[in-house]
Amino acid sequence: MQFKKSLLGLAMSGLVLAGCGSESTTATSNKTKAPAEVAATQQNESEKANALFDQIFDEGIMRSPMMQTYLGIKKDYDKWNDISEDNALKELEITKDNLKRIQALDFDKLDAQTKVSYALLEQSLEQEIADFKWRHHNYPVNQMFGLHSQVPAFLINQHSVANEKEANDYISRVNGTNTLINQLIDGLKVRKEKGIIAPKFVFAHVLRDSNNIITGAPFTEGEDSPILADFRKKVNKLELDDAKKAALIADVEKALTEQLQPAYQGLIAYLTELEKKADTRDGAWKFPEGEAFFNNALNRTTTTDLTSDQIHEIGLSEVARIHDEMREIMKKVNFEGDLAAFFEFMRNDRQFYYEGNEEGRARYLKEATAYIDTMKGELDKLFLRKPKAELTVKAVEPFREKSAGKAFYQQPSMDGSRPGIYYANLYDMDAMPTYQMEALAYHEGIPGHHMEIAMKQELEGIPKFRKFGRYTAYTEGWGLYSELIPKEIGFYQDPYSDFGRLAMELWRACRLVVDTGIHAKQWTRDQGIEYYVTNTPNAKSDAVKMVERHVVMPSQATAYKIGMIKIVELREIAKEKLGEKFDIREFHDVVLAQGPVPLNVLETMVNEYIAANS
Repeated sequence: MQFKKSLLGLAMSGLVLAGCGSESTTATSNKTKAPAEVAATQQNESEKANALFDQIFDEGIMRSPMMQTYLGIKKDYDKWNDISEDNALKELEITKDNLKRIQALDFDKLDAQTKVSYALLEQSLEQEIADFKWRHHNYPVNQMFGLHSQVPAFLINQHSVANEKEANDYISRVNGTNTLINQLIDGLKVRKEKGIIAPKFVFAHVLRDSNNIITGAPFTEGEDSPILADFRKKVNKLELDDAKKAALIADVEKALTEQLQPAYQGLIAYLTELEKKADTRDGAWKFPEGEAFFNNALNRTTTTDLTSDQIHEIGLSEVARIHDEMREIMKKVNFEGDLAAFFEFMRNDRQFYYEGNEEGRARYLKEATAYIDTMKGELDKLFLRKPKAELTVKAVEPFREKSAGKAFYQQPSMDGSRPGIYYANLYDMDAMPTYQMEALAYHEGIPGHHMEIAMKQELEGIPKFRKFGRYTAYTEGWGLYSELIPKEIGFYQDPYSDFGRLAMELWRACRLVVDTGIHAKQWTRDQGIEYYVTNTPNAKSDAVKMVERHVVMPSQATAYKIGMIKIVELREIAKEKLGEKFDIREFHDVVLAQGPVPLNVLETMVNEYIAANS
């Protein structure tokens, strides 16, 4: 669905020009009014609009106990979300009603910033309604995500226990897993009737991870299971007498054996049966109306109108360009042989890998943290503002490390009490070469996701839905662009580390090729793996994980390179048109200061910034 471009253009003109010291654009109907009267009218209607935007956001949060916890809100701290089909239908009606509520506002009376918020929220609601038909076109249990792994991760990483009440809330959530998992199974049954069943390879991952949750005490002999170990650790830190602590631990053990264990056993039994109906077809093309679904997914993910063929060709072109830059690095390090031989060298030479033991993992985390700390000292050269929230580096927990991604970022809590976290997956140290460590730290940490995501939560003067919303092309485009920024200020002095930066960009370029290959051109999983292995220096295990990610998350991986290409393109346009007036800090502020936006909106923002400063 397209933006109302004329309205958005008007809004952005007023916003950016006003921000640069020029007169704010106003609606034609306001020209005959005195400036003070216009301002008062805009303030009144804009205040009304922004109050409504926040009300809609808050109402949504209050219907989502899990999101409350992610944001540090403890209102429904003892509950899970309702993921039933009945509730999905209720949510659709709420979305339709919310669209009517905002469309009752007088757009022409809004100030420039509020017009942008209006346009973004209207588009979001319209897309949510339009996309309801695709709500079952996914695999809610897979190796990348799903409630089977989210439940323990959520309890362990999100549900803090500061007092006895919060311990009892934790126990209530464990008791509630039976209802939650049964709703999940119901959803899987609906998808089965539509012919939407994950490929065979998915089941080994999810069955293994599900079994891991109910292994160990109190389910079996041996060490505590992940959830019990977490609860015991949290309760033992409370200032309670030993009898009270023992009672709480006994209560959670009962909840685990009487509610969570049968829930997971039921899920495992159903998945075991469902696996018999699974096949090896990997692409979204196999879904009902699969082509239309994938085209829609690309539109939503990239926030562009690029077709699958266009994205495929962009990927091929970028792969060729990056290969050429890598050949230049081969010359710098005096490597004799072709690019394939260099890939083999980078993939296998032990100088690029730490040992897969406690010492090697600790060294990796320490050095990744050091890269981030060094970059912190350079931020004033690149940015006008910085996030207040702290950032920490952690290894992915053992219970999910086998199936989790290579690296990812978790946003800080809304109140800043929980820092942002860069998770590095150190399960297979041979998949974490040291030459990629620097670029990974910049992407997931600073100046990457922590700068963008933590900062957007701290923005003032914009409604909450913009602070906590996300456009994948913008967010991941920024993350990939953030791997390039340090290169431009003198980082990556080690040519092998610079090769690592290029290797990560190459990986994202290959994603364009393989994602569209699988979902639009009917490539097999093996074809996708072969493309990565042939064209990148990454370990085969990386290629397998990436292709499996493509399969269960159609279009998602195309966002990184498409987003980065747009940001770099807009920066180069600004450089060319502004000449000596160009300031990289101002450009980055234009990109970050309004929170996440679709790429076409970002382009409007940058163009208006250029016009205001020319």
